[in-house]
Amino acid sequence: MKTRQRSSTRVVSDFSSVRAVVLGDVMLDTYIEGSVARICKEGPVPVIDWMGERWMPGGAANVAANLSALGARVQLFGLVGADIAGVRLRDGVNDLSVDTQGLIVDPSCTTLCKTRLSARGQYLVRLDAGSTAECTGRNRQRLLRALEAAVDDCDLFLVSDYAYGVIDDQIIDWLATRQATRPVRLAVDAKQPLRYATVRATVLTPSFAEACEATGASLDRPENVNIDHANTVARALRDRVQANYLAVTLAGDGVLLLDRNGTASHVPSRTVSSAQDIGAGDTFVSALGLSLAARATPRQAVEIGIEAALLAVTQERTAVVDQQELLRRISLSDRASGPGVASIASSIDAARLHGKSIVFTNGVFDILHVGHIELLRRAKELGDVLVVGLNTDASVRRLKGAARPINSERDRLALVSALESVDYAVLFEEDTPEELVRILRPDIHVKGGDYRPGDLPESRAVSEVGGRVVILPLVEGRSTTRLIESIRTGSAAELIGVSS
Repeated sequence: MKTRQRSSTRVVSDFSSVRAVVLGDVMLDTYIEGSVARICKEGPVPVIDWMGERWMPGGAANVAANLSALGARVQLFGLVGADIAGVRLRDGVNDLSVDTQGLIVDPSCTTLCKTRLSARGQYLVRLDAGSTAECTGRNRQRLLRALEAAVDDCDLFLVSDYAYGVIDDQIIDWLATRQATRPVRLAVDAKQPLRYATVRATVLTPSFAEACEATGASLDRPENVNIDHANTVARALRDRVQANYLAVTLAGDGVLLLDRNGTASHVPSRTVSSAQDIGAGDTFVSALGLSLAARATPRQAVEIGIEAALLAVTQERTAVVDQQELLRRISLSDRASGPGVASIASSIDAARLHGKSIVFTNGVFDILHVGHIELLRRAKELGDVLVVGLNTDASVRRLKGAARPINSERDRLALVSALESVDYAVLFEEDTPEELVRILRPDIHVKGGDYRPGDLPESRAVSEVGGRVVILPLVEGRSTTRLIESIRTGSAAELIGVSS
């Protein structure tokens, strides 16, 4: 019997029961903030009037901070120097209820620090300092012994490897042996993913750039990631590592999830205004790992990780996302997303058994206007139940360019769902609705415009499920593209002609 997927809200609620261990490059993030009013007479550089200085956990310490804020009980392992930066880092993490007994203090090291100087919210320069390369063999052995004892009693082991040298070959060899003999749930976020080729991680989370570098693939790409290219790169990396899952992060284009059997799934993201990405990857892998520990499906875990990262990028500086904040977002997301494809398919199958006919149509529905409403009204008149498929934001960008959509998929879905003629609305990731047609098996597929049925990419899928294509003419003069252009040019006459 197939196990029913747990709700995302329940998954996030269960973060509080997770015991997590974090290993990696801990660092102190320092923010010096000021204002610029003049240029220095000694040289052509701005004079910064100092306004304040803040210290925050960074790197693996930021991962631990996020895990703790999300509700988990956390132990942090890493190396710091016997310096003021190390003291500030330990104090900052302790204040966030993270167990820091696993932070080994070595006077031979200097604590890793990243100092960012900004004026009026604009970063001017970043200064990096610190090194753990000089750590003594004795202290590395202390770190490994403490780690071995802690991992035996954890639900999630998370490795945050920024390639600053805390995780050496000995630790990776230990990880590989451990996962082969007594595996734990292991999430690895590493700048150099091939170092973990023999480690049977539960999930490996490289960025697209890191995956390209590891496989020798080209990083030259258009403004938006080509999903087919990302898929090729991910498969090449999968062939070189033993991880159960790869979650390749694609910045604003979401995440490509790939399992050992080669099954790929693109999990889209959505556009966030005024975003900054400092530490967003730390938040993503934290929420992803906790979700897996709380028995989410891999795709569900990625979706929750993306939601957490979207919350993080809206905050200033290195940020953490707390459990209640994520719960509110997940709860809103569950309501805004409406029923999933499987739920809709089940509902319309029941309606079909009662003799009702199913009508399906699809589109972007970016700026909803009278033409859309009339098309949907006439589509509903052709049957009993109307299902509308909407392209996700990532799909719209591939079809119409980086400037579209104007409205997010969440808003578009909510507006279409609210129309009286629409019974169900659902998002789909692909460029065409062929797969959705095969799942929903509509009796009638409606398309607006001057198409011929045979010209539609989904015509074959409609025929396969025993349906037929109906072309409805569009309302003359009503076009989203024309409306957007009128708004941009400020043409009042055009707006009168095309607005609802």
